[in-house]
Amino acid sequence: MMPHPFLLRPASKDYLWGGDRLNNDFAKNIPCSPLAETWECSTHPDGVSVVADGEFSGTPLDVVLKHHPEFLGLHANGSCELPILIKLIDAKQNLSVQVHPDDAFASRCEHGQRGKTEMWYILDSESDTSIYYGLHHSVKESVLRQAAENGTIENYLQKVPIKKDDLFFIAPGTIHAIGAGALIAEIQQCSNLTYRLYDYNRTDRNGKLRPLHIEKALAAANLSAMSEPRQPLRLFHYARGTASEFLCRCEFFQVERIMINTEVQRELATFSSTPDSFQIFLFINGCGTINHCAYSMNFFKGDCVFVPADCHDIRIHGRTEFLKISC
Repeated sequence: MMPHPFLLRPASKDYLWGGDRLNNDFAKNIPCSPLAETWECSTHPDGVSVVADGEFSGTPLDVVLKHHPEFLGLHANGSCELPILIKLIDAKQNLSVQVHPDDAFASRCEHGQRGKTEMWYILDSESDTSIYYGLHHSVKESVLRQAAENGTIENYLQKVPIKKDDLFFIAPGTIHAIGAGALIAEIQQCSNLTYRLYDYNRTDRNGKLRPLHIEKALAAANLSAMSEPRQPLRLFHYARGTASEFLCRCEFFQVERIMINTEVQRELATFSSTPDSFQIFLFINGCGTINHCAYSMNFFKGDCVFVPADCHDIRIHGRTEFLKISC
């Protein structure tokens, strides 16, 4: 069959630290309050995206990929699981201080699961919003354990102010936290492994403290001093009606930011996926139309579109900005 792009409907998460910006800013229309995360493109069993248009409309993404593994290209490997997961995150409150394991640790200690490498692209932030990113000096495990238990762990962490359009690569083992006021697009490995070191003594809706995972977190964490993250030099490439910049490449994914304005152009921006890999378009601003052969689809800010492998001559018309993610 001729593959064509299709729109996804996200899974949603009502974690207690979330807000209402994903509904208000992106018109998600999800009856969930708070709405902390939307898993825009996911086959993870904790939250599977659903196809929202076309011949597969209403079908979970993992089911579509099970029947059409060719959509994954070389990433099929007999599995219907995507190797990556894409989220939108609205942090109305601080997230927990946490750490993610790498593949080796997760495989050894979490029954063969994947680790979690991730990248954050800051969509918006309040003027005083910061993140925590690694330790500002090396710390012994016993000292950090005590700091996690007595609530002083933030004293050992690098606090980094953030602003719209910043990007951060979070390697496994990096102790980190997202601060209140951040609106983030997150690209990560397909994993839901998070070890909490500290959670501000918050209770869930049943009045119970959320569980911590201090011993696993310390075992997985990088306890050495880390350099303060600095924004990389970013170079734009221009073509008629299009500008693009490369944001991030690691062994698990690569991310570009694409800006299109074809309002006064007769030549539409054209994209293709290779036979090797699918692509994902996460539209973070604007709106427009995607055309592919006889297929046409309108998109809006906040939409996420899956592009199967070996999908050629995708034409985009409109005024928009999106993250193009591939493996």
